[in-house]
Amino acid sequence: MESSRGRVVVIGSLNVDQVVRVADHPKPGETITGEFSGLFAGGKGANQAVAAAEAGADVVMVGCVGADDQGRAYVARLAGLGLDVGQIEVSHRQPTGTAFITVDDAGENTVIVVAGANTDVGAGWPGSFPELTEADVVVLQLEIPLGTVAKAAELAREAGARVVLNIAPYAELPPDVLALADPIVANEHEAMALADSGAGVGSLLMTLGANGAVWDGVGSPAEAVAPDLIVDTTGAGDAFVGALAAALADGA
Repeated sequence: MESSRGRVVVIGSLNVDQVVRVADHPKPGETITGEFSGLFAGGKGANQAVAAAEAGADVVMVGCVGADDQGRAYVARLAGLGLDVGQIEVSHRQPTGTAFITVDDAGENTVIVVAGANTDVGAGWPGSFPELTEADVVVLQLEIPLGTVAKAAELAREAGARVVLNIAPYAELPPDVLALADPIVANEHEAMALADSGAGVGSLLMTLGANGAVWDGVGSPAEAVAPDLIVDTTGAGDAFVGALAAALADGA
């Protein structure tokens, strides 16, 4: 008997990335001239939601933006990509989350993230928590408050949904929260930090870049691809998590 198709419900961050290119990064107290590269849609939550939608899933985005032009434009963009944006709330307390990124001629970057409205995700729970089914896959990352992540995992499992936890950017979570995830997704650095913390993990999927991935000891190689345009590998992990969630929601 085939399992019914579920949705991917992503609970996470929405950031607007402001990117500036510089020849060299400024030293403390130094003023330099840069070239504005533009505004880009970012945030690990929204990145993963779009990736899941691109992989064919029905996606619900749960998050928060500010009551500003950037927030309205971001929600419209996600809706235009086919995502269900009815669960994106508007904060009248904080602006839309922003990341300030400078990239030098050597390709090295510095990033300052201002969480903004992302800190308000989950403020109305459990009353406003999305209705879930056992076929749904709930995706979480750590660019929203850790207490919100813990509560979301708890409510999702109570509803019978599967929880995929991308433990990035790495932070320590209580063992009982980690135990709710199937799987925890981590890159090599995050997996090492998780091991160093001494926390027990029920199911771990570790990504290995060009070497593929290992899920609970079972390896899977990566396939070489030839994209039309290669910039860098930023967002590769988010694309992986989104595609993984889409496959799980489809019954894999």
